[in-house]
Amino acid sequence: MKRSGILVTGGCGFIGSNFIHYLLRERQDVDVVNLDKLTEVANRANLASVEKDRRYRFVHGDIADPADVERAVRGAGAIVNFAAESHVDRSITDPESFYRTNVEGTLVLLEAARRTGVEIFIQVSTDEVYGSLGQEGSFHEELPLRPNSPYAASKAAADLLVRSYVQTYGLPAVITRCSNNYGPYQFPEKLIPLMIIRALEEKPLPVYGDGSNVRDWIHVDDHCRALERVLRKGRPGEVYNIGSRSEMANLEIVKTILFHLGKKEDLIRFVQDRPGHDWRYAMDPGKIEREIGWMPERSLAEGLRETVRWYRENREWWEEIRRRPYWQKYFADTYDARLENARTTPEG
Repeated sequence: MKRSGILVTGGCGFIGSNFIHYLLRERQDVDVVNLDKLTEVANRANLASVEKDRRYRFVHGDIADPADVERAVRGAGAIVNFAAESHVDRSITDPESFYRTNVEGTLVLLEAARRTGVEIFIQVSTDEVYGSLGQEGSFHEELPLRPNSPYAASKAAADLLVRSYVQTYGLPAVITRCSNNYGPYQFPEKLIPLMIIRALEEKPLPVYGDGSNVRDWIHVDDHCRALERVLRKGRPGEVYNIGSRSEMANLEIVKTILFHLGKKEDLIRFVQDRPGHDWRYAMDPGKIEREIGWMPERSLAEGLRETVRWYRENREWWEEIRRRPYWQKYFADTYDARLENARTTPEG
């Protein structure tokens, strides 16, 4: 990458803000422009510590608006697209907003990248585009896409758009698909922060189904290191899976959080499962390990311990988010109704 400007979209979100912190900390040779719409899943406070850094510029705008993208992309040698509506539950109740941002927004960015001649475009995707696994096996890059939720379908559609721009226009683009992230600045609707926060408040912990759904977990810092490595060494036209081979069932994650907080497991409640809930994800990151030389550094045990500590020590951050009317309604609609019919033991 010759030009030093990097346009990061969705940089006020969870992974995007961590990536900007990582770039500015590790790369003295880059300038970062952050284009973010500041929706309810964004928080500009995530980047308060870098607001005065001369290498950082914030642009308030929408990736689905060509004029906003035009303002932000000038001088960029790279685009890293994090901007996305990203929570499965919300995609079930509001699929239209997911299509607009995740599909139409990606198309606008691809057109801007083609027009301005960027040197690398990274589409940050998800393991959910592959669908669900049984008890064995793992996702590899050659598998067909079989998304099972509106969120996953919108991300799969965006991936295919990126592929089409590589094949049709020769755009130097790379797709990365990562397993479930966790760590600082993750919004309270996601499993790990949701359970930490509710446990801190001694509130019931809503576990979908019987809690046996398995996810492959990776600390957000390891994901950020992988993306920076792809920026420098990724081959255009390729797909790279990113994961840490750290599988754990949701119920075990919840029990581990309770252990670190010194709370009793009787806070756990089993609630009605999510429609179309994928049972298991597991990533095969062998390709990125072989071709780019990236390996995860944090174990799940260490990362969970650090994450629990971060949420204990940064209560003001998540309390401010939960006071917002949007999130008060969301948590009431999503969990309160389910908890009315909750069980203390799984069915069966």
